[in-house]
Amino acid sequence: MHRLALSVTLLMASGAAAYAAGRDALDAVVRAPSTIAVYGDAPYGTSPTDTTQLTATPAFIDTINSDPDVTVVLHVGDIHSGKQYCTEPYDRQIFDLWQRFDDPLVYTPGDNEWADCHKAAEGGGSYNAATGTISYVLDATGNPVDYALGDPIANLELVRSIFFSRPGLTLGRHPMPVLSQAFVPSPGYDSDRQFVENVMWVQSRVLFVTINLPGGSNNDTDVWYGEPTATAAQLQERAERTGADLRWLDLAFSVAGFLGADAVVIETQADVWDPEKGPAHQAQYEPLVRSLATHTTAFGKPVLMFNGDSHVFLSDNPLSAADPLAYMHPGYYVPNFHRIVVHGSSLPLEWLKVTIDPRKHAPNGPDAFGPFSWQRMIQ
Repeated sequence: MHRLALSVTLLMASGAAAYAAGRDALDAVVRAPSTIAVYGDAPYGTSPTDTTQLTATPAFIDTINSDPDVTVVLHVGDIHSGKQYCTEPYDRQIFDLWQRFDDPLVYTPGDNEWADCHKAAEGGGSYNAATGTISYVLDATGNPVDYALGDPIANLELVRSIFFSRPGLTLGRHPMPVLSQAFVPSPGYDSDRQFVENVMWVQSRVLFVTINLPGGSNNDTDVWYGEPTATAAQLQERAERTGADLRWLDLAFSVAGFLGADAVVIETQADVWDPEKGPAHQAQYEPLVRSLATHTTAFGKPVLMFNGDSHVFLSDNPLSAADPLAYMHPGYYVPNFHRIVVHGSSLPLEWLKVTIDPRKHAPNGPDAFGPFSWQRMIQ
């Protein structure tokens, strides 16, 4: 059985016999060490017409492809900068580029490709107080530059239609099966089915889980187009997605415990400890931080989180009171947690080479933790 299909099978089973079979299968299939490549916030441009990083991406992908150790690639979101437009041709161009990856690619959406598309800098628009209407960004011929006028919900649906058109399969030349939230919505929350981008899988005795958590806008609380108040659609978007993310984390840690996994990896876009705008601008992430801290403490084994968003590489444990960023979400002490901000947005492009070896138990440190060790690969 494929190591990733294993999680799907086990979720459909119950009882002591299934548990024993699942544990035996896990040990037999996913004990071997493996290596993943992690990157994000790329390719970026300084303007809608800047294609420097985009042009450099094929060679960058070839560099990852040439590393025989890598088996899976993670992209932590933001496929363009906050100074570039949200268009369907660009999204499809990124999709086509990513099909160049020899290994499976797991992608979680970032704010720049959907949640922030309403902003004028990304080609959306801005509220005109004098007229009470939105002044949309138009091209030289008078047509809107953004897909669906920058509407975040429409742009998220566009991202899903392009990058998640085959639910339960990754991107790349050789896609692998993953468990999507589209297949296992929580009872009573059928709207969870729309979150096809939230997935989980198992390798090297580690359970991996992604959640759609956009950075930059306090969990999508920057009012769309700068209107006086948030619309009902925006409030519903944030509530449904936050609830789905929390339930997906609940399930992920339940599965990790059921399987006897050695560790958990969480892939998301938002840097929920980004100090740039202060704690008030990060307040809407607190439910996710609380859930993460509670689950990690109960799990009692290493939990590693990858995020992008703030662009500068950082290896830390902000759920420790001693960490300089603990003030962003204070009151936690979770020593079995570690977080890595994946470097992005600037040249040279780089990726993080992460090795997972179930036989190792490294202390929480700057370049290793539990079964994980990592090194920056700067091109």
